[in-house]
Amino acid sequence: MAIVERVFLLLMVLLFGTSVSATVFTLQNLCSYTIWPGTLTGNGEPLAGGGFSLQPGTSTSFSAPSGWSGRFWARTGCNFDASGNGPCTTGDCGGSLKCTGGGAPPVSLAEFTLNGSDGKDFYDVSLVDGYNVGVGIKPSGGTGNCQYAGCVADLIGSCPAELQVVSAGAVVACKSACAAFNSPEYCCTGEHSSPATCTPTHYSETFKNACPSAYSYAYDDASSTCTCTGSDYVITFCPIG
Repeated sequence: MAIVERVFLLLMVLLFGTSVSATVFTLQNLCSYTIWPGTLTGNGEPLAGGGFSLQPGTSTSFSAPSGWSGRFWARTGCNFDASGNGPCTTGDCGGSLKCTGGGAPPVSLAEFTLNGSDGKDFYDVSLVDGYNVGVGIKPSGGTGNCQYAGCVADLIGSCPAELQVVSAGAVVACKSACAAFNSPEYCCTGEHSSPATCTPTHYSETFKNACPSAYSYAYDDASSTCTCTGSDYVITFCPIG
């Protein structure tokens, strides 16, 4: 092999041999009812068109490029017409099947930043915007801590009366205290806008006790942010404990 060819091959290895492949997300519905997952991308085109229908007991997979960041959530009680327009009881995103913005609270979130600091993926399940459906994140094939994150418990039955969202006579979601009361101590705003001044409340502790690995309020980082490197992820709605 000529020297020029050797140099060319070496350059190709250096340029592409350590490149990070796409991350595969698999969304799985273990709920007893249809959900309509929504996707929101912080940088680039939305994944899976922004939203789709997912029947009970089914799953779907798609990939995200290196550096992608965004979130997934489940919408419930949706009624879309042939054009993909219509309301959802929880998690609605502007009355459209294909989301271009986030889900309306209260909604449980699965959040990701891929290939971030030191090449790690950062992920969490957040109840900061409230709760509508249980959700779990399970890494697959990665290295590092790669722990399971999620909220397996059903918080609908234990939701305090003052946080309940009721539709057609049934509790369908549980608000965050911030959404319910809109005060600085619950929203971590104003004089409560730092980790030192925004501490857990009775309501966030109720969420935390039920779902220890999920974000319960804005500064709940220590026990709620997970990392993994080079992993694919299974996101399960209504996970089994």
